[in-house]
Amino acid sequence: MRLIQVAQYADDLERAARFYSELLAVQPTAVFDPPGLLFFDLDGLRLLLERGAPRALLYLEVPDVRKSVRELRGRGVEVVAEPQVIFSHNDGLLGPVGTDEWMAFIRDSEGNTVGLVSRHPAEPAPRDAGVN
Repeated sequence: MRLIQVAQYADDLERAARFYSELLAVQPTAVFDPPGLLFFDLDGLRLLLERGAPRALLYLEVPDVRKSVRELRGRGVEVVAEPQVIFSHNDGLLGPVGTDEWMAFIRDSEGNTVGLVSRHPAEPAPRDAGVN
């Protein structure tokens, strides 16, 4: 079994199409209006933006959360939570061993919160200045 589609609320499909086309760097796969459906293909997973859908919390992988947030802020996108390390992968259960998972949250054009995620080599713990 695999996930094939995720739905997200969108009131204005044209506005949502512009926002997500720029965010995802892909064009919509299909638009059906009426009834108000907008699809994007994300490597085989369909993202459906729909007037009748409930709000969902999407997490999108980006190459570098810090850089993405800077670029999005420069385009006027609201940053809900700044980039920060939320987890260090020490055992490989949720991500590659030796990486830190960075996360930030933005607000999309329809008022939904969207998580941005990237993994980077773990940063060494700061050394105590008084210890040799």
